[in-house]
Amino acid sequence: QVQLVESGGGLVQPGGSLRLSCAASGFTFSSYVMSWYRQAPENEREWVASISSTGGTASYADSVKGRFSISRDNGKNTVYLQMNSLKPEVTGVYYCHGREGFSQRWGQGTQVTVSS
Repeated sequence: QVQLVESGGGLVQPGGSLRLSCAASGFTFSSYVMSWYRQAPENEREWVASISSTGGTASYADSVKGRFSISRDNGKNTVYLQMNSLKPEVTGVYYCHGREGFSQRWGQGTQVTVSS
């Protein structure tokens, strides 16, 4: 069964940090480009960051560049999103996404709330 399961979300104060994880199973994780997306209430889902299948290349949305870091461990079939210097505007549900060619996978999402 193909699965992407996110974890690590929660409530954090502005300026704090969180590390999200996404555990994959049921497909060849090491062949997939992995990404994180965010969806704030009443907003469309937006791209946050991506990492190549080997982990050699990462890219970020301008809004998180310098504060967020995406990484992966192909031996553990897991992708991570380290989020630092968190701001209230990054509150939302964070989704893990995997893509190989026309094949796509989505996780169920994990809630991140940045609030004092």
